[in-house]
Amino acid sequence: MSADTIENINQDANKATLYVGFRPKWYIEAIKIAILSVACLLVIVPFIMVIATSFADPVQIGRGGGLVLWPEKPNLDAYKVIFTGGQVLPALGVSAFVTIVGTLVALLVTSLLAYALSRRGMLFNRFILMGVLVTMFFSAGMIPTYLTVKQFGLLNSLWSLIIPVCVSAFNVIVMRQFFMNLPAELTEAALVDGASELRIFWTIVLPLSKPILAAIGLFYAVAFWNDFFGALLYIQDQQKYPVQLVLRQYLINNAQIGVNNVDIQSELPPPQPALQMAILVISLIPIACVYPFLQKHFTKGMLTGAVKG
Repeated sequence: MSADTIENINQDANKATLYVGFRPKWYIEAIKIAILSVACLLVIVPFIMVIATSFADPVQIGRGGGLVLWPEKPNLDAYKVIFTGGQVLPALGVSAFVTIVGTLVALLVTSLLAYALSRRGMLFNRFILMGVLVTMFFSAGMIPTYLTVKQFGLLNSLWSLIIPVCVSAFNVIVMRQFFMNLPAELTEAALVDGASELRIFWTIVLPLSKPILAAIGLFYAVAFWNDFFGALLYIQDQQKYPVQLVLRQYLINNAQIGVNNVDIQSELPPPQPALQMAILVISLIPIACVYPFLQKHFTKGMLTGAVKG
């Protein structure tokens, strides 16, 4: 190693030491903390107002103009009205079915396609991969998609909310990259032992792919749970509406929620803002409960699937 090279290394080391030892001024830190605190408040306060309004007393809601920051006399009247009858409870069942079944179907189809594309010897590998990539930039459009769903007889069926969107090109690419990063020696040894590709996929690849399956599964679950536009296009029977479409009716179309002689604590029935916020809280709970359990796998899966090598 030459003397110039050693000198350059020493200079870089000295710069790195100076950078590590550098501390910004106290007022810069204070400004950063203030900006981040304001940003956090802008995100947290609306959630607090939604939850507080769902528990608030009708008099307080009327006095506050429809939204409150803290309930003075909290009660569960709005939730009693929602769960006693009406359209919300069946809609929750529809959303749960579409989310669970749709996520399982989407994971199965996506993982099979990604595994096939990760195998270098597959016939028409590049052609199919280019076809998948094209769908990331171009779509058929609303009318051709509707006509396709109608042609297959899926209108007014819950499968119309699952089958047309059960494959995402982005998820396929990420999962394919994850499969390509797995040690090739494992699959080669299984092939030598006489295992088929399907057996290798089921017994070797999938058990090693829990992080990416958790990440992609969370993506699909959130998409299925939050989707209302598909139901707006393909579903005519109101008993098959998912909860997000019901919520849209109550929030945007100002549909009224009936009280139906529910035994409530307050003298006045829950106002519409309290019922609307209660439905919104109920629609947020499932994803908020699932995400903490998948966060570790989610981060690991996305980093592993997105980095090559």
